[in-house]
Amino acid sequence: MIDLRSDTVTQPTQEMRQAMAKATVGDDVYQDDPTVAELEKEAAAMVGKEAALFVPSGTMGNQLAIMANTRRGDEIIVGYNSHIVTYEVGGASVLSGVGYRLINNSDNTISAEDVNNSIRPNDIHLPTTSLLCLENALCNGTVVPLATMEGAYKAAKKHNIPVHLDGARLFNASLYLGVDAKEVTKYCDTVMFCISKGLCAPVGSLLCGDEPFVARARKYRKMLGGGMRQAGILAAAGLISLQKMTKRLGDDHENAQHLTNALVQLPYIDIDKTKVHISMVFFHINKPINDGEFVNYMLKNGVKINGAEDGNKYRFVTHNDVTKADTEKAINLLKGYIENL
Repeated sequence: MIDLRSDTVTQPTQEMRQAMAKATVGDDVYQDDPTVAELEKEAAAMVGKEAALFVPSGTMGNQLAIMANTRRGDEIIVGYNSHIVTYEVGGASVLSGVGYRLINNSDNTISAEDVNNSIRPNDIHLPTTSLLCLENALCNGTVVPLATMEGAYKAAKKHNIPVHLDGARLFNASLYLGVDAKEVTKYCDTVMFCISKGLCAPVGSLLCGDEPFVARARKYRKMLGGGMRQAGILAAAGLISLQKMTKRLGDDHENAQHLTNALVQLPYIDIDKTKVHISMVFFHINKPINDGEFVNYMLKNGVKINGAEDGNKYRFVTHNDVTKADTEKAINLLKGYIENL
């Protein structure tokens, strides 16, 4: 079965499975698990931060960052279409009691001007702006230029506002930009990145920042039920994610480009090649089709895809378990379905 729904569906490699079986473990709530400690140390070093915290999911990592950086009644500056706003079940308002100061630009980026215009003045009637949340790569699969990140970061720091980066696909973004991940994360104070997406670990994300921040986040992790015990079994796979899987993401990007180049040739497909930056390919089918029938057709022929969003807009995602030949099979099936309508 070829699964193009997301890079979250990646299977752990055989090397990961063997490492998990042999992992040395302890109780991570007591901070006694040596494999978790090793993962956290390596993760922090890779993004240029003092410390890191292993968490079950990217959503928890983002929410812990908000909890540890804000007080109830505060306001955070965040993108209108960001993962934090769109896909985290309103967690920031429920868990941290903060409001959203939404930035709604057509390219989903946040500029220095946006930050300057969104910071609340010191007025008794207004909430306190306490955090800027950036994202790179973005949910739409594009990558934010470093100059844009730098401008937003400097604007926030001028007002002593911390900056959190949702870097779920941080290493995809740094690969596209042609820089080390630390060149991206120097424009944030805290960063979350996932190892359970394109990096193939079965579970987990890392939340990184300075030591006092991580200590606060660790306590909130316990509050949310995220304190894991013999988590070294999971961390063992995560170490391979950092050491090896970050170095093969280029294959996924190449397969996404191959898929894009095939789609752009089809007259009934609308796709903007300039917006395929990482392993995520978004496109519209400009002929009327039955979404449910199309998804079921693909499934019956060995390809799993998500249903359409916003009309006939689809997303195919390449990853470690998808080959170039797999993308060609998916394209041929798509062509066969639409051309026989």
